[in-house]
Amino acid sequence: MKQRKIEKALVNWATIELEPPLTEVEGLRYIDQLKRNQYELESDEWASLYSLLAYHRFKRNQKDDKLLQMFLNEAEALVQNHPVTTEIKGMIGSYSFYMELESISANDWRIRETDYDPAKLKKADDLLKEVNRILSTPRENHSIYHSMLDLYKEIMNTMDVLANELSTTITMIENRKTNTQVQPINDLVKQIIAFRNQFYKQLPDVVKDAFHKSPLEKLNEMVGHQEVKHYIHQLYHYLKYQKKREQLGFKMKDGPGLHMIITGNPGTGKTTIARLIAEIYYELGLLETKKVTEVNRSHLVGSFLGQSEENTLNYVREALGGILFIDEAYSLKREGQSGNDYGQSVIDTLVSSMTGKEYGDEFATILAGFPDEMRQFLWANQGLRSRFPEQNQIELQDFNMEELLQIAENSALENDYFFTEKARNQFKNVIEKTRVDESFGNARTVRNLVLKSIFRKGSKKSSVFSDDDWIDHMRIDDEDLEYQKENRSQNNNDPLNDLDQLIGLDEVKDEVKKLSAFVSMQQKRKDAGFTPVPIQLHSVFTGNPGTGKTTVANIYAKVLKECGLLKRGHLIVASRSDLVAGYVGQTAIKTKQKIKESLGGVLFIDEAYSLARDKKGFGKEAIDTLVDEMTKHNDNLIVILAGYKKEMNELITSNPGLASRFKKYVEFKDYSPNQLVKITNIYANQYNYKFDIDGQKYIEDQFENNQINGNGRFAVNLVDEAIQYQALRLSKRKEITEDSMYLLTLEDVENAWLVSRGNNI
Repeated sequence: MKQRKIEKALVNWATIELEPPLTEVEGLRYIDQLKRNQYELESDEWASLYSLLAYHRFKRNQKDDKLLQMFLNEAEALVQNHPVTTEIKGMIGSYSFYMELESISANDWRIRETDYDPAKLKKADDLLKEVNRILSTPRENHSIYHSMLDLYKEIMNTMDVLANELSTTITMIENRKTNTQVQPINDLVKQIIAFRNQFYKQLPDVVKDAFHKSPLEKLNEMVGHQEVKHYIHQLYHYLKYQKKREQLGFKMKDGPGLHMIITGNPGTGKTTIARLIAEIYYELGLLETKKVTEVNRSHLVGSFLGQSEENTLNYVREALGGILFIDEAYSLKREGQSGNDYGQSVIDTLVSSMTGKEYGDEFATILAGFPDEMRQFLWANQGLRSRFPEQNQIELQDFNMEELLQIAENSALENDYFFTEKARNQFKNVIEKTRVDESFGNARTVRNLVLKSIFRKGSKKSSVFSDDDWIDHMRIDDEDLEYQKENRSQNNNDPLNDLDQLIGLDEVKDEVKKLSAFVSMQQKRKDAGFTPVPIQLHSVFTGNPGTGKTTVANIYAKVLKECGLLKRGHLIVASRSDLVAGYVGQTAIKTKQKIKESLGGVLFIDEAYSLARDKKGFGKEAIDTLVDEMTKHNDNLIVILAGYKKEMNELITSNPGLASRFKKYVEFKDYSPNQLVKITNIYANQYNYKFDIDGQKYIEDQFENNQINGNGRFAVNLVDEAIQYQALRLSKRKEITEDSMYLLTLEDVENAWLVSRGNNI
């Protein structure tokens, strides 16, 4: 909304009965922009803006506080008797007065004729104290909403009469006059109760909305989950309909099932939904209370025979009349647990309690957990699964980015902060960096990220309170999100610099740099609003052993993280044994687990061609699972297949799924003799070793005149062996000089060469 349009909307907002033109966050952002850019507003526009902030703050907190009063004072200082400011003060005063009336229980206000005089005296005295407490506030101090002023005066006048009547009654009882009449008091009390109910009905909607919110209204206020909200609305009306039929005398052989299963990843609101379901059941009279007894495996499963049954029954009894909520229910019984695990005893006892005559209709059970784990758990426990109607099994989807940003803004506002527009956009990237796999905590993680930003803002020296404007202590700027950049800067090594330090591999280096530039440019185009080109980064690395494939893959992962494409930038190295199991069905599980470990980084499968050389088909199962998961996780996973050139070509061409996903081929050529000498010297120098002249010449001659298997790996092994032979040689001396400890001699190298060459024949 442009400034002129906002200014006009503020001026036209003449009553709180109309929806304010800006939300609270929009109002805070706007006033922040005005103050920082020193825009000019008319006095009535400023007054409306401050009144808007006061309105939203009261609506959110339902109480008067220092900041709210500051907003109202600012508005009044700008425009005397501003209509909206006056209404808000009246709304707050009316709310406060109603809460005073509400604080006295109606039952406590009545005095029975049959009570003995001491009881009458105590009740009358207590009631008089409460009435005088309300009357003690000067009436001119009560800012009452204009439409409720006449009713307020009636209530206060009736309070005056009641106070006089109570004083007279107390005096008569104290003077031991018999037959003291209390009916006039009760009549006045009854009248005040009627006035109080009438006063509530006349409260502005913004105040009444805070009282007695229905569970459906609370549900509607939740961010996201539109399909689940729609279903719960349907469930509510269905249960209400069945309850009405029952009252009319109709009977259902198959009653409405109350047991429910709620699945979803962490932070999607499973517990919150369960509590709202409890309120719905209670409101409809299906349960006696809205209490939710929350338990998990640790509460139920015992450590010896019989304890699990006892624990489960105890919690069932505690949940009677309400809901028993079992979080991470799948952990009760999982595949591979030993016979000493008593989770199955919990399940059997729970099913018995849900179906038995003693407790069957007295409580509802809600099981919650992650989607995949819950599906496997229920299929393995058909007796339990049958107790939960199909329509009562709901899945909460992960929040999308816009919903997560809304949760972030709500979380900040709950703590009296707001994001600038720039910070909000930047916070999207902060969230994206943490969304790697199903362990992402959705709303929970976002709230923690908001609190981190608040911590950073408060921990800066510049945040020490001074004469700063109030809004400076509410604003979260993009610089308050810098901790993400700090994390990146902790590792100052440039991966491309690491790449340049490698010996040889010129063509490989050029290819990695080209890919790095391409990814960086696409990220910049995306940030600028251009449509990015689809990025295909799954690669095939071909070459003999020891040519640097794993080393380059590790650098490649770091490069992609620096470019902003990968969130973790780690490397997971796997082989056939990490992916393939020995019997049907387990290969997919093993492969998915390895992929899960790799999310946000690079999965490097060495000797990948071995997956195709499998008569039993387990390797094909691994390949099919890999292809499916690559599609599922898209840019959140980069896969590199590595092996000999011929065998890798055969693998890729044998499977259309692989051929369509691996379009980038990088060939690692064997190292030249000169490059192998350099690798040998660099590796030795890393650990403060060097070769003597004869040893150095021997290495150069051997690499020049012999065909080597193993490439760089052979060079590393050669140095390792030489170091061990040096240690053996020096251990036979009585005196060891400092120079001799870092020098590798011809004798050490000759012995090492024979051993290393023997291992690589």
